[in-house]
Amino acid sequence: MGTLLYVRLIGYTAGTLLMLFWMVVILGYGRQRNFERVFFFLCLALFLFYGGSLLALNAQIYYAQPPPLLSTFAWTILGAGLCFAPALLLHLHLEYAATRYLTTRANGDSGRSKRLILTFTYVFVVLLAIRAYRNVTSAPAFDFLAPANAFGRFFGILLLSALAASAGWQFKFARAATDRKEKLFHRFAGWGLSLCAWLAGMLHILHLPLDPRTTAIATTGLSLLPIPFFAALIYAVQKYNFLQIGRQTNLMYAVSATFMALLYLSLVRRASGLLEPVLPPEATASILLFVLVIFVEPIQRLLARRLHETAQHPLGDVRSLVAEIRNKAREGHLHHFVDFVSARVKQQFEFAQVSFEIGQTAAGKALLPDFAHRPGSEIFPVAQPGSVPGLLTVRPHGAILSGEIRAALELLCEELPGAIELCRAIEEKVRLERELAERERLAVLGQMAASISHNLKNPLGSIKTILQVQLESPEMPDSLKSETHMVLSEISRLSGKLSQLLQFSRPAVLGDSTAGCDVVEVVREITQLLGPEFERKSIALTVSSNRNLPVSAAHEAVNDILSNLLVNALEAASAKGRVSVTTAREQQSALIRVEDDGQGIPDDLRDKVMQPFFTTKTQGTGLGLAIVAKRVAEASGTLELQSPIANGRGARFLVSLPLKKPG
Repeated sequence: MGTLLYVRLIGYTAGTLLMLFWMVVILGYGRQRNFERVFFFLCLALFLFYGGSLLALNAQIYYAQPPPLLSTFAWTILGAGLCFAPALLLHLHLEYAATRYLTTRANGDSGRSKRLILTFTYVFVVLLAIRAYRNVTSAPAFDFLAPANAFGRFFGILLLSALAASAGWQFKFARAATDRKEKLFHRFAGWGLSLCAWLAGMLHILHLPLDPRTTAIATTGLSLLPIPFFAALIYAVQKYNFLQIGRQTNLMYAVSATFMALLYLSLVRRASGLLEPVLPPEATASILLFVLVIFVEPIQRLLARRLHETAQHPLGDVRSLVAEIRNKAREGHLHHFVDFVSARVKQQFEFAQVSFEIGQTAAGKALLPDFAHRPGSEIFPVAQPGSVPGLLTVRPHGAILSGEIRAALELLCEELPGAIELCRAIEEKVRLERELAERERLAVLGQMAASISHNLKNPLGSIKTILQVQLESPEMPDSLKSETHMVLSEISRLSGKLSQLLQFSRPAVLGDSTAGCDVVEVVREITQLLGPEFERKSIALTVSSNRNLPVSAAHEAVNDILSNLLVNALEAASAKGRVSVTTAREQQSALIRVEDDGQGIPDDLRDKVMQPFFTTKTQGTGLGLAIVAKRVAEASGTLELQSPIANGRGARFLVSLPLKKPG
């Protein structure tokens, strides 16, 4: 039994330190998720179990008759950890299944079932613990070797059920996993939990008549079986970033080094006690501590190599990521580029949230996402002299960023300005190429329009003249006069469409520094010309203009802009509605505002109404607003559409033209 005693002593010590290690890691990681919370409390329960068992075992070693108060305290913390362990183990697997989306259902039954199961389990455990504690404290002695028997057969059934259900979940996780290493880990955990369930059923439910030594070995094995699982979990987290904790390498190294030191100090203490008949404990401790000097250089080399590999890994990730980002920048679409950077940084470094913003606000500060003010979020500036500043904001799953991840993100932010400029340059090149293609298309359209004008307008004019002469003839029958008037109106409509086509295809005369026109004068001319048409349709036209708004654009260009906007408003206004025209000076620009109270323009059509030949009217050509947009662009102005403007109706066009420079 001496060997088994030392196995238990070493195992309980390792289990206590291992559970404490995981509690420190989870607290240091600081991820706000139910899985981590339940994992922490499971480690706490096992820490209490191993700590209480270790305390009781040391009391048996150092005392011939352990003090009753010490035994009661050891049994209290041991029992508290043991009775809650099955419920927490089951809860942990249910939470992990939820993170893997293996329990999600559309109707929400899974969440209700989980809450009912956990509520029943925890209530049952508490009632069972209260009932068992009374019986145990009144007993003459505590069975620290098989403490689960003190809680009765019902606790054995609960323990067996939790272990069996957890083993089933582990095998299900293995089937759902895509990575081979992850599958292997879950299978290992599944078989380990299955062995624990078999031992629990044999020892605490069936109570098979075994000899004392076999029973002691079985109970010791059952109590120490969680240790290999939690030790393997450390390897999986460190090597394969299992549970997404592996990115916090600094935390893992710091906690591992601390606990290795604690384990070695515990070994020194144990060895000093064993060798006390031969050497004084102080001499043994001094020798064992001095032995570490021999391993300083190998440990230093190992740590240096490992830290170098740890630092190079994220830097290698950054190099490959920068190559992908540059390839994306060559597509020349800045909006898609920004979204791509955010998504790839989040995927590459496994962050909870990432936002990549470029540009400035009016105050000169880059825009920040909503989560930037949450605890744990980190902001990395993306800027260099002569470039547009930006921000890369990240929020890790845990509380902090490790040093190597921070260095990798800083390196990435140094490379991003070049990619941004590349994307902008290609986007500008694509825009210029499209503009050139559009100009070439319009040139062809102008040639076609001129040909149409030459070949159609003159014959149409001749036909119109002949028909007008025929209408004046008294010999024309009255039955033909109405049809002749209809033909004349259609000829006028066709002539108007040809004129509009010529207007669109012909470039405007922008004028030079001495030319230009007065916007107020053009407004007066257009409103006087269209006034009778507004009166005929009973639409109120209001004009509000300043005096003397000279712009650099030519009279013809401003005339095209205003006439098309007013005709468009006239056609869109409701019966007995209103149309308003307002001009005003705004800094170095002249602002023209045209409003109507019509149906407005739907959101899905706002980007289309400015395109040539797009129309929603049965008799329209789709060139009116296209001419406006073209003339405004030629005059280096801006055009803005707002709709609806009141009560879900109406449209407002805002045209800003640069004022004429004095002199």
